[in-house]
Amino acid sequence: MASDTLNGLKVAILITDGFEQVEMTEPRKALDQAGAETRIVSPKDGAVKAWKFTEWGDQFPVDVPLNKARPDEYDALLLPGGVINPDTLRAIPEAVAFAKSFFDEGKPVASICHGPWTIIEAGAARGRRLTSWPSLQTDLRNAGADWVDEQAVVDGNLVTSRKPDDIPAFNRAVITLFAGARRDVRSA
Repeated sequence: MASDTLNGLKVAILITDGFEQVEMTEPRKALDQAGAETRIVSPKDGAVKAWKFTEWGDQFPVDVPLNKARPDEYDALLLPGGVINPDTLRAIPEAVAFAKSFFDEGKPVASICHGPWTIIEAGAARGRRLTSWPSLQTDLRNAGADWVDEQAVVDGNLVTSRKPDDIPAFNRAVITLFAGARRDVRSA
């Protein structure tokens, strides 16, 4: 993959404490290597703490506090999973509004594992074909989505994935989807 595939594309990574570490670090690394500029946006000040499969993981500095983040400054959104992170975010109206704005503007969104909880809360699941951690399938179906059990699913401007094992397929799909947004940015 060319290192400039996403050159100039600005990606917000919306997280708070309890995100699954590898579901943020590996997609972020792939995005950065493709030339995107990634920024951690969080309702927390200072740093956010990751979850690493069965215990607390590393801390990561917050680049932009949520109350100062402007969705119009970003071209795409990444919603990592973990259980704690999206469950917390979906209860914060400002976080939901931030995510919703990407759907409202037709910007690409990538979500993995439990991340689609935020998509449900933003009202953006209805009528979409997507995947997630298997325990969310009832939540997504109840929200009007067509849940499927696949590594990575692209539906319009949304790409979703199930779990850490799917990250290679997820990253490929994210880069491809976000590259389309990069072309849109270039022509704007």
